[in-house]
Amino acid sequence: MPAALLRPRVALAQTNLISMLLLSLCLHTGSVTGGIMKADETQNGGGDTISHSLALVQHLEALLAQGNGSDVALRVQTVGAEQVKVIQAHSLMLSLQSPVFEELLLSRNGTTLVLLETAECAAVFDKFIRYLYCGEISLCLEQATSLHKLATKYRVQGLQQGVTQYMTQNLASNSPSGHVVEWYQYALQTGDVALRDSCLQYLSWNLSSVLQSGEWTHVSNDLLMTLLQRSDLILQSEMELFTALEAWINQNKPDALTAENALRAVRYAMMPPLELFRLQTQSPVLARYQESVRDLLYQSYQFHSSSPLHMAKYFDVNCSLFMPRNYLSPAWGSPWVINNPMRDDRSTSFQTQLGPSGHDANKRVTWNSLFSPRWLPLSMRPMYSEQGSTQPTRVDGGRLRIIITPATSSAEFAGVSFQKTVVVMTRKQGKMVVRHVYNFHQSTEETGDFLVEADLHRKTSEYLVDGSLHLHIVVKPLYQTLIATKK
Repeated sequence: MPAALLRPRVALAQTNLISMLLLSLCLHTGSVTGGIMKADETQNGGGDTISHSLALVQHLEALLAQGNGSDVALRVQTVGAEQVKVIQAHSLMLSLQSPVFEELLLSRNGTTLVLLETAECAAVFDKFIRYLYCGEISLCLEQATSLHKLATKYRVQGLQQGVTQYMTQNLASNSPSGHVVEWYQYALQTGDVALRDSCLQYLSWNLSSVLQSGEWTHVSNDLLMTLLQRSDLILQSEMELFTALEAWINQNKPDALTAENALRAVRYAMMPPLELFRLQTQSPVLARYQESVRDLLYQSYQFHSSSPLHMAKYFDVNCSLFMPRNYLSPAWGSPWVINNPMRDDRSTSFQTQLGPSGHDANKRVTWNSLFSPRWLPLSMRPMYSEQGSTQPTRVDGGRLRIIITPATSSAEFAGVSFQKTVVVMTRKQGKMVVRHVYNFHQSTEETGDFLVEADLHRKTSEYLVDGSLHLHIVVKPLYQTLIATKK
């Protein structure tokens, strides 16, 4: 029978079902002896409202569990499996929540609706249907993708958005085999750009912990190359990345082209010459593919043995091979824990090597860092008066700011520019993870959004760990200005 002819019949059935639902709920509600009384200022006369919404949800849940007034049986089947799950449901509730269910119910021939689902989706189908009745759901990491698939398939947008938010907020959660890589692949397949970008950012900013986890070996070829090509990776050193890549190659045994492309994405120039020599003599993977990276190793040795100024005459020192990532080892920066960050100004000093080149590795630069919780932005500072004086720049109502400057100026800085990166750490699910990353040249005022959303007055702020702000300052020397001398 055409769907158009079925609509009046379905509408009549839904009208009858509404009456049955209301009767059932009224009978149950009669047992409720009290409600929540609260003032309703929006109504005329400032009357009160009696709310039994919680009891209503409980009755709907009981209606689903008991099958009272059911007019459709959902027969959930999995291809290749004998087990069948049958759920007694109500077409009105399904149609109200899902346009896909509405169409399926209009075109059905009987009281049974056969649904083909994967084993993973079939396992959580009860929870999915319960959400349609109650508007709430409990889930764990292992069930997130299955529930997201069901919400997407049946176009339940509220649940789909809710599961996406759950996944985004639980990237740092502990799981036996890891889940971020799996969620990234799922987001890539379904076109969920927000979830994909959140997963990729988490993997990039917390790469050290990912490299040591069980899910590292499950990284796909494409994701591997995506990570290796990024300059914002946060990890201890480039050697740590090579060691993990070597383990990935040994575990996954990729084809020669994939292995060669991955090895060519390593920034060998960021390793000291002694480490490079050790790799060439002790790494079986590098020995197997040495011909494919011979030119990169040769350029790296040249980079370390000559001055950057001389190197820039023959090579593009602005390419990724000579560009540092966000390394957390002491040669590149320093951690900084600020207790009670909103109390007053703080300062610290630390040293880094002048540059990644072996020519500059033994030269040290001392940096002074100033943290101010109430720094007046430049655009809001008063102009000089006739007497040449200014008002104080640290005032109440100002904003957070970090300034990082060298302790002394030096002619040796010529040709080197320094990018500063402030890594903001926080604790999630019992472990330290990166909350945010800010890049600037001298002051966080250049970014304009440094911790603007952080409420550091509250000790329970998600940006604080035991009342303290945990930072890691990374100084990245770049030889970009030397390109002008290239012949």
